[in-house]
Amino acid sequence: MVNLGDIFPNFTADTTAGEISFHEWLAESWAILFSHPADFTPVCTTELATVQKLVPEFTKRKVKLIALSCDDTESHHAWKKDVLGYCKDGDTASDLAFPIISDPKRTLAVKFGMVDPDEKDKTGLPLTCRAVFIIGPDKKLKLSLLYPATTGRNFTEILRVVDSLQLTATQKVATPANWEPGKEVMVVPSLSPQEAKEKFPEHRVVEVPSGKPYLRLTPI
Repeated sequence: MVNLGDIFPNFTADTTAGEISFHEWLAESWAILFSHPADFTPVCTTELATVQKLVPEFTKRKVKLIALSCDDTESHHAWKKDVLGYCKDGDTASDLAFPIISDPKRTLAVKFGMVDPDEKDKTGLPLTCRAVFIIGPDKKLKLSLLYPATTGRNFTEILRVVDSLQLTATQKVATPANWEPGKEVMVVPSLSPQEAKEKFPEHRVVEVPSGKPYLRLTPI
């Protein structure tokens, strides 16, 4: 398992783009590592196709993408054709824009806590769950999401999360529930009223029954 704030462990693996050393591949970028139960499975195919369509959005945010599935590289290369075929509408790429890691023995899936104990493959082994790890340029884990094998992910939400992480990494703010880029953010509690006034002169305090001035919203 990897905890938030930990350096994400380096590893070497075979992928559809050749062998990679994860830290070397990551360099100084943001990255998303997302896992899949198996190749040629319906939900996984829709997810990879969705990510393929969203590559321009992730690229805009300087985020690298890398998938993991518990089959070998030869299987991945064959599966990619189905993914691209499923994309259809407007996607004319001849290859996926991101690599898929080979993990047929589930070595990485187990090491990183990507296993769904309630879902088994036909041999009785637990399936790899749908994990999402967002890793910062400092190689630290910034966010972890674990979905069961039966639930497909919302990658529009993952883009929103990236926007929040990248904003709050550089500003003394937090993002409220359902925040989207362009909406007001919250001044973090660690800033004193004077500091908040200096940094965010347009901020406002929301009145609440307790009378405590801790809900401070500001445009940014």
